[in-house]
Amino acid sequence: METTALVLVAFAGLTILGITDSARVALAIFILHLATLTLFVFWVFSASHLTTMWLTNLSQLSKEVHWPKALFLGFSAAMLGVSGFESSANYVESQAPSVFRLTLRNMWVAITIFNPLIALLALGLLPVPEIVAAKDDLVSNMGRMVGGEPLYLLIVVDAFLVLSGAVLTSYVGVSGLVHRMTLDRSFPQFFLKSTKRGSYPLIILGFMAMCISILYLTGGDLLSLAGVYTISFLGVMPLFGLGNILLKVNRPELKRTYRAGWISVIVGVIATSVGILGNLAINFLFLGYFAVYFIPAVIGGIVMYMRIPILKQILTFIDRILTYFSNWRVGVEKRIEDIANIRAIVFVGLGTLDRMLKAFQYLQRNEDCQNILIFRLYSHEDPTVELNIHRNITIIRELFPTLKIEYQARKGDFNPETVDALSKELVVPKNMMFMGSLTHAQTFSLQDLEGVRVIW
Repeated sequence: METTALVLVAFAGLTILGITDSARVALAIFILHLATLTLFVFWVFSASHLTTMWLTNLSQLSKEVHWPKALFLGFSAAMLGVSGFESSANYVESQAPSVFRLTLRNMWVAITIFNPLIALLALGLLPVPEIVAAKDDLVSNMGRMVGGEPLYLLIVVDAFLVLSGAVLTSYVGVSGLVHRMTLDRSFPQFFLKSTKRGSYPLIILGFMAMCISILYLTGGDLLSLAGVYTISFLGVMPLFGLGNILLKVNRPELKRTYRAGWISVIVGVIATSVGILGNLAINFLFLGYFAVYFIPAVIGGIVMYMRIPILKQILTFIDRILTYFSNWRVGVEKRIEDIANIRAIVFVGLGTLDRMLKAFQYLQRNEDCQNILIFRLYSHEDPTVELNIHRNITIIRELFPTLKIEYQARKGDFNPETVDALSKELVVPKNMMFMGSLTHAQTFSLQDLEGVRVIW
């Protein structure tokens, strides 16, 4: 337990110092891992009694096991073995075009070959009771049986390197995730404090504390830890499918390189949802461990989303009961003013009333900003379009009287370079810039805009 906690602390320190994932190191670990698994598989195949033991286990299981239930629970438990697909999405912005699909393909091929093969080899090498007894370190024990201490040590070292790389990846991934969510004002702004090396120590230390706490909460039990991780992983995977469905329904014109078919998406959502139910059936306590961290995170998100109404209620409370704490009221009013005065930019094309209305309805529902600049880039002047936009802005101002709405038009092209220049000129972060869907007429993609948000 202490050694595991020390590993978490060590990698947190390395991440704070600015050390991130290295493609070369990751490739070296990946090659070593594949080589180790390949050597292990061929070594196990050299065992003479594989067929006999496999038939014995199959005969025993056919008498003792209820196959539909076993397949359901086995499918659910095996979902942990395909985790990793979601981690590639953490780096999609840093990958060259088409690389993301290659990472998914490579993981799929490796998992399809090795995961079921190792399971079948285990059934051919050991009786089922021994497999159950050795569930925490089954592969290394199998390696010791067929290859002695050298193969055992190779598997252990390989596992340590792979999992250490996963720890580093988790720190890098969570830093990017929480940083982005903090920019979107889903978390308190103090998480944005960074070091000179570009790391975010408060995010990293908070994640480290959470990891160590769940380690001790579960007593280091691998089944419980794996169950919590599986529920987290499976909770993310259906959201990819649901997000894809929402894109199909609400953003059919959005420019994207690849489009998944309806059947593929629906099957994926159903399969991962079934996996969640199966893991809960294996041990319902997994959900309890998961809830200990999930519920506070949701409450924190709700508090951040509702912070202005909450602060206004605090003002009401101060007015009615604690009127003599006048300094408190001034501080709360200043905090509300700081949040509400955040500036946002809405890019418009022709500035039609229905699209502008959708944009402002979204901003009013989901953002706290009350200072909004409508910005139009045009290639040639069109007095008719300008007249329509001014008329529509007048209507928008009447519909949203609490908002401070400005308008600017400038000759130029809408592209990543222009957006970057405007962000610096107007001192507005890109995550507070909003636009409509890109079309295939644009030569750039959404990620090239580095955070500009699509809202209609």
